[in-house]
Formats: sequence, C-alpha cells, structure tokens
Amino acid sequence: MPVEITMPKLSDTMTDGTLVKWLKKEGDAVKPGDIIAEVETDKATQELEAFETGTIAKIVIPEGAKTPVGGLIVVIAQPGEDAKAVAANVKGGATASIAAPAAAGPKPTGVAVSATGAPIVAHVTNGDEGGGAPVLDHDEGTEQRSAGGGGKQRVSPLARKIAEDKGIDLAQVRGTGPDGRIIKRDVLEAAARPQRVPPTAPSPGMPAVRPVTAGGGGAVAASATPQLKTARLEDKSFPLSSMRQTIARRLVASKQQIPHFYVSIDVLMDQLLTLRQNANAQLAPEKLSVTDFLTRAVAVALTRVPAVNASFSATAILQHGSVDLGIAVALDDGLVVPVLRAAHTKGVRQISQEIKTLAELARSRKLKAQDMTGSTFTISNLGMYGIKDFTAIINPPEAAILAVGGTSWQPVVNDRREIVPAQVMTLTLSLDHRVVDGALGAQFLVELKKILENPLTMVI
Repeated sequence: MPVEITMPKLSDTMTDGTLVKWLKKEGDAVKPGDIIAEVETDKATQELEAFETGTIAKIVIPEGAKTPVGGLIVVIAQPGEDAKAVAANVKGGATASIAAPAAAGPKPTGVAVSATGAPIVAHVTNGDEGGGAPVLDHDEGTEQRSAGGGGKQRVSPLARKIAEDKGIDLAQVRGTGPDGRIIKRDVLEAAARPQRVPPTAPSPGMPAVRPVTAGGGGAVAASATPQLKTARLEDKSFPLSSMRQTIARRLVASKQQIPHFYVSIDVLMDQLLTLRQNANAQLAPEKLSVTDFLTRAVAVALTRVPAVNASFSATAILQHGSVDLGIAVALDDGLVVPVLRAAHTKGVRQISQEIKTLAELARSRKLKAQDMTGSTFTISNLGMYGIKDFTAIINPPEAAILAVGGTSWQPVVNDRREIVPAQVMTLTLSLDHRVVDGALGAQFLVELKKILENPLTMVI
C-alpha cells in the first residue's frame, strides 16, 4: 500500500508549513534516513526525512507552496508497487491536496487524509539551508510590478531572500516556475550573469549640470552648489511571513489576556565588568559576554525567588522545578526564543557556549521544535543597540520576562553621599499579575541586583 507523507507539526504554534525545496524527484528511490525535502515552519527551516523504503511516486506540493499541518505532500510507492500506477491513482483518486493555485481558476476546496483516516507524519531532523522567508498563503511570494509596468511577478520566498542577499533586481529575472513564478534557480542564474544597470535620470526639480569645456570658453557648471543626493523611497508591500503571523497572534493574545505590570531597577555594573575583563584575559581567545553573566545571575535569582519561575493555568499556578531560560534571538524577519535547559545547574562558561550554539542555530534556521518550547522565564536584551530601557511582552505561558538595557556611565551617589561616575544598567521586569504580585516581583529584582553587584557570589 502506498505511503502518504503529510505536513508534520514541527512546533507547538505551527498550523501550516511551506515546502521550500525538494531534494528528491519523482521516480527516485528512497530508504529510511534519506532527506527528501526542506520544510519551513513559523520558526525554522527543517529537513523532512523518509521513513520507508520505496520510490517517490507523486510529489503533491510544489516548491514554494504552503499546506496545513496534516496536508498530503508526497506519496511513496512501496517495493513491488508500480510507481506510475500509484501516481495516476493519486491524481485521479480520492486523495487531494492543497498546492499553489494557478494564476486564474478555481481554488482548492479541501485536504484529504490517508486511507486510514489519520495522516502519516515523517520524521524530521534539523536542516542545512536557512533563510527562505515564509509566505502568507498559497499565492506564494510578493507580487510586484514587472519591468514593463503592465504585469505582475510571482516570486517564491526563498528566491526573494536570495535576490535580496545578492542584490538582484527581480524585474530583470525571468521566472521558470509554475505560472512563471521566479524560483531559486532563476535567481542563481541571474546572479551569474552581469546585471544591466539602467541610466539614472535627473531627479525632478533638480537642474542638470553641463560639463565645463577645456579652455574656458565661458561654459561653466549650471550650479556651483553641490547636488544633494537623497535615497529613493517607494511604497512597498510585504506579505506576512509565517513567523510574523505567529508573533502577531501570540503577542496580541499575551497583551489581551495577561494583566501585565512592570518594575524596574538600576544596577551598578562596575564589579561585574571588571570580573568579565579579568576572566576574558585568562580565557583568551574565548570571550564571555555580559549576557552570559546576566543569564547565570537570573538563573541563581530564580532559585532564590522560585515563585517567579512559574506559569498560570486554568486551575493552578505551576511553579517549575527547573530554570529553563528562553533567550530571545533577533532574525531578519522576526525573532525566536531558543531555550537554555536547566540553566541553574550551569556555570558562566557553559552558559556562554550553549547560548552561542543556540543563537547560531536560530540564525541559520536549524533549531528543532524541542529547542524552542518549554521555557519558564525569558530574557530579552537590547543593550547592544544602545537602548537604555524598554518593556517586553510576556511569552505565554510564562509569568515573567526580563528586558535588559545597555550599560552606560552615569553619576551616582555613593554611601558617603559623594557623586561619582559608575556604569549603570537598567533592568525592567514584566510580570503576570495573576501569578506574581508587586512585592514578589520587587523581591526578585532586588535579589538579581544583589547578585550582579556582587558577581563573585554567583561563580563561587
């Protein structure tokens, strides 16, 4: 009996996925462990692995198309079965799928399940190629005016991403995909060819400059005032990526359903920065960041004030026995929150190494579903951008998130009432008032401040 592989659910928030790239084609033999495709979720691009021996009989979902979780994407003929007969049966039988629609014509009406009534999900491993931006619906990619101004171009998300990275003008690229869609291959071929640069016309309202001829002759520049060059601005529309849709949905729900309140505190960072400098001198070329020390301090503080390491449920407040810290990582088209497991059991160096690994996996879209679920407290750091302080939105179902600002020199009053310079960082804690009251939130920040201002206590 043919094996039907459906779109797997690769994260707790995933409702559909985009088929970024097929690594096998119809007629190819596959065996368990073979990677057959790359699938993009709302958080990462991951590999789809075959779990049966057989032959690719029918590819249902083309590259660039999106289908819901459980939607049929490929059918594999088992050994002894006629792959062509299986493919013909898929095309004309009861099994249907959602694929990219044609430029005109009826839209698909539904998704069929396998003969048993339950979709078969392939095993998934982490992917090798990151960067393909998700799309909003089955009409993949952004529509934009063609070079002639009369038509529209359809561009797959991965092709658009590559074009942006390589500076390719999509108006000069001919699409060879379904319905003339520009796909990855088209952009890579265009990148290998010299790009034609159209002549730049004078901006409206700006005088043209006549060249000065040799020998004087009275010919001079039309204006002695230097021309002011400004960047050209134009209206653009970008479809919501799957990641951006998920961010919007979850954060709107967070603000609507969770009663946020905020507490802030200033921390003197001189001792910690000195400790970090000395540690880096001893560990060179390894470098420890402020975030590494801060993460360790947060983990220790949560063990001392465990009521903040909690979640709200319909019938109870759940206080967690492990400090699993979410570390917000910014991407080009959104952000993800990989999880540092059991952070309270790890030293600064181990935390540093794991954060670097998680951040690299996030930026290359290689995080697995289990890398992004189950956090009990989140840290969001914008200090590297020079931001003094900000408030962050709680990541459900957690009860708190810490917003970390940058360190700056400020005048402070010491114990002897002297005004002295000091390096100060502002921390702002967003709290779920259903779980944590003001006094408890303040207690946590005071404990965290104590640890950061006496940093040896968290490394001894």
